[in-house]
Amino acid sequence: MLFSENDYKLLQKKFGIVGDSKLIREQIIRLLQAAPTDLNVLITGETGTGKEVFANAIHGLSKRNKYPLIKVNCAAIPETLLESELFGHEKGAYTGAIEQRKGFFEVADNGTIFLDEIGEMPLGTQVKLLRVLESGEFSRLGSTSVKKVNVRVIAATNRNLEQEIQSGLFRHDLFYRLKNVQLKLPSLRDHPEDIPLLADFFARRVCEKNNIEYQGISDDSFNTLKSLPFPGNIRELKNLIETVFTLERLEYLTNSMLRLYITPALPAYTYSEQPAEASIIPFKQYEEPHQFEMEIIFRALLEMKNDISEIKSAMKQLALNMHDLSVEFYQRQNSVDEPDFENSFTDSENFRLDLIEKQVIENALKYNLYNRKKTAKALGISLRTLYRKMSDYNLDEEK
Repeated sequence: MLFSENDYKLLQKKFGIVGDSKLIREQIIRLLQAAPTDLNVLITGETGTGKEVFANAIHGLSKRNKYPLIKVNCAAIPETLLESELFGHEKGAYTGAIEQRKGFFEVADNGTIFLDEIGEMPLGTQVKLLRVLESGEFSRLGSTSVKKVNVRVIAATNRNLEQEIQSGLFRHDLFYRLKNVQLKLPSLRDHPEDIPLLADFFARRVCEKNNIEYQGISDDSFNTLKSLPFPGNIRELKNLIETVFTLERLEYLTNSMLRLYITPALPAYTYSEQPAEASIIPFKQYEEPHQFEMEIIFRALLEMKNDISEIKSAMKQLALNMHDLSVEFYQRQNSVDEPDFENSFTDSENFRLDLIEKQVIENALKYNLYNRKKTAKALGISLRTLYRKMSDYNLDEEK
């Protein structure tokens, strides 16, 4: 089956599916074959390859397009709530179920339900989904009555479900039920020849939205874009184009302007112990998206470690500042020896926030001669909070 120029224009204008490469044309043909049917569809591909865009087109070109398309991100809903969200629940079915509630399948009756990140669905919920696919039947949580719906399922994942099956994380019978038709969306690096079409499409759309008279993109810019790895695929390209044209109010994109918005590729590295002050960790190129996500988590943990070190330094400096205030106070009074405030917090065992807070409040009270109003103002807290803190730390009376 070949698609006509009108089919292509419709897909581009109405659904935003753009591309003329062989890989994309194959998936467009598959989409046009599957859309008019009631077959379930499984869409696979890396993050940002356009799985939701294809799902919108399948529903929009189907006989069910007058009924709702309900979208569910299985990864965004806690495992304990996903079953209730999909199939509904009766009042009192669990703690917090204060009223009867329809699930997404009931709401999508006669329409389409799009289950994004289907690979994240727990096994228990997979069993109930399989029943719906086989018979159209399900029961709400807390109910013994059986309901029946007529719903088409489109599922999407960036995981390798065959590997998930071998690992025991995904049911093989559900997999075969979902993949009546399978669309495999390629990563952008596998069809870079479509980048000029995509960039031009996104640029025109963002300029129209922002009332900018679009004049085009230079050939050098297209060459630069085609040389980039785009681990975030089409979504990353879209965000880059929209950012440049929106912030710069561009009519024509030059290569020099584009390069201002491209982060230079950083060299690969082998992990070694990093100095505490390091805040930027270079990323290497990744073959799988989850490796990049793990690197992001690792970087965040190191930055948290740095933040904690900074907090400790700041607290020690606060202790030293309060020490200076204490010295001044005791020098004024000439009645007691200078407190060893600095040394009291250099021991790591005593470096506790509650001890520091107590010492700060106690010294502030002494400095202000136990005038609670002045003390609260000096500490930057309300008088009510000061009274509560004094009670917590047994500082109610002068010592």
